[in-house]
Amino acid sequence: MTIKGILFDLYGTLIDIETDESMEEIYRGIAHYLTYHGVYLHRGRVQHSYYQIMKQQKEASGEEYPEIDVKAIWNAFLKQEGIQAAEQRAHLAKVLAHLYRGISRKRLQLYPGVEAVLDELRKRYALGLVSDAQPCFALPEIRAVGLDGYFDPVVISAPLGYRKPDRRIFEKALEHMKLTPAEVIYIGNDMFRDIHGARQLGIKTIFIDSNQGAKSHNDVAPDYFVSQFEDVLKGVAALA
Repeated sequence: MTIKGILFDLYGTLIDIETDESMEEIYRGIAHYLTYHGVYLHRGRVQHSYYQIMKQQKEASGEEYPEIDVKAIWNAFLKQEGIQAAEQRAHLAKVLAHLYRGISRKRLQLYPGVEAVLDELRKRYALGLVSDAQPCFALPEIRAVGLDGYFDPVVISAPLGYRKPDRRIFEKALEHMKLTPAEVIYIGNDMFRDIHGARQLGIKTIFIDSNQGAKSHNDVAPDYFVSQFEDVLKGVAALA
């Protein structure tokens, strides 16, 4: 069957990102910011509460591959600390999520060749994105690196409550594009979450050996392997 769509993972495939959530500065900055909203906590308490609520969220999920929602975590944190007004809490939760991400982020850039390859592919194919991510992080970061407007749909795991390799996240993209598994190729950098996930539906896959992601998984192999993003065009041509 003719290939009509190309689906991409985001982080580790298109975007080269590095974050460090263990940095003390994250929780100090958030603790200091909260004093302007009447919440007085030591940075250690902020960090402990954040991870406790995250753990509770995962345990309550019931999903095989649960995904967290960072805005919901911060919202629960703020309610726990006495901020009862829902509108104020929702606004502050988004601010705290952005502070958390911004302070923890060390690197955010495209891998070499990404824009040129996408410009070439979108002449012939519909392009979509399927990513384990948080919308409040991913959407601004997509804009920041110049990829806004390339993808329809943009399927992000956090609002769904589950993440790859859950087959439903790939099915969401196929449903939106009105394509069958045989009509798309999925491109990712993680052999378990990306390649195994997509292959469960019979989707052809291209594995990018980037600086991130699991390089192997039992009895899983991609249909095409590339070591640099520029070679994605060769992979698509071979599989299409």
